[in-house]
Amino acid sequence: MVVIRYSILLSLIGLLTACRGIEGLESRFSANPKFTKNSEIHQNPIIKLPNNFPSEIPQYPQATLQEINQKITQNNGEVSWKTNEPTETVKNFYEQQLKLQKWEIIQSFSSDSQESSLIAQKNNLKIRLSLFPMKSTTEFTIRYKQVNTTQLNNSSFDQSSTITSKPTNFSDLNQVPEALRSYVKDVANLGILTAKENNQFNPNEPITRREYARWLVKAKNKFYQDYPEQQIHLGLKNAQPVFSDVPSNDADFAVIQGLAEAGLISSHLTGDSNTFLFRPNELLTRSDLIAWKVPLDMGKSLPKASIDGIRETWGFQDTTQIEPIGLRGLYADFQNGEQGNVRRVFGYIILFQPKKTVTRAQAAAALWYFGYQGDGLSAEDVLNRTGNS
Repeated sequence: MVVIRYSILLSLIGLLTACRGIEGLESRFSANPKFTKNSEIHQNPIIKLPNNFPSEIPQYPQATLQEINQKITQNNGEVSWKTNEPTETVKNFYEQQLKLQKWEIIQSFSSDSQESSLIAQKNNLKIRLSLFPMKSTTEFTIRYKQVNTTQLNNSSFDQSSTITSKPTNFSDLNQVPEALRSYVKDVANLGILTAKENNQFNPNEPITRREYARWLVKAKNKFYQDYPEQQIHLGLKNAQPVFSDVPSNDADFAVIQGLAEAGLISSHLTGDSNTFLFRPNELLTRSDLIAWKVPLDMGKSLPKASIDGIRETWGFQDTTQIEPIGLRGLYADFQNGEQGNVRRVFGYIILFQPKKTVTRAQAAAALWYFGYQGDGLSAEDVLNRTGNS
């Protein structure tokens, strides 16, 4: 038995020795370098903060850097983190740290569980901190910007979203209904509104679709002038007109074309194959006002809605007279609570009257606030930020 085992051992040694001279056979028994270096290949690259990340911005100690926005310039940037800590813990940390370091809080976190943003400024540095609650983690992004830099010298800002605005002192604002007067004054002080004639605002006259479209874009871009990713870009003069009654030589082509290309008003671009006319000089209706404004509050397209859904929420007696796009806008606006447009503009109503025309004062009041479920900006906030209040 011993002799047999010894013979087998000698045979194996001889076989292995012979393999050394056969390159192909030897390689079959060699360790695969792909597997030995596997851990090195799949190691995540180390992400470091960009060189221009301001030291004044507090960093959450239990967070891991996840991503750096590639469109970083010398004066602004955006970085993202993730932490296993609860969202409320992250909120409290930044609220306390920014307060201790004497930052000016322009917009506080909202109290709901949805995405929430805080805007703060210290000297010439402005930040926007956005929280994104996940199932078991919290992700957050900090966008920072040196605000002493003019927009014309910053590639992030371009004329495609710029409409000139300057404060206007109307002589007839005492004619604005009292319930709307403070809203209209604030929006006028932002330079968004235009006179009807001889510095007269004519608050109780109806407004055209054209003029409201112009105000809507000016307001949105004024409120978010430091955040170009939230602005509406104007249509280019050489673009193919979306509406046959708004050619490229129309005075408001850039505004109306921009709204259509962004999908904010109905057209064949949004799948409405029957809409080829904008009817710019027709009067704005209540249904138009809500359908155009609410998507800008939500930051996304309108949700689905039904007649029964509007009856259960608003309780309007004329729900069957409201067209589908109006139903969707109303349903979303109801979810906005006290900051909803219907409550601010029309007060308490049980008849919506979708085809009723909108006055210039009502249209202005609708533009006083942009945001959804507590996360937004009012004209008063913007005035305080710019020092024009």
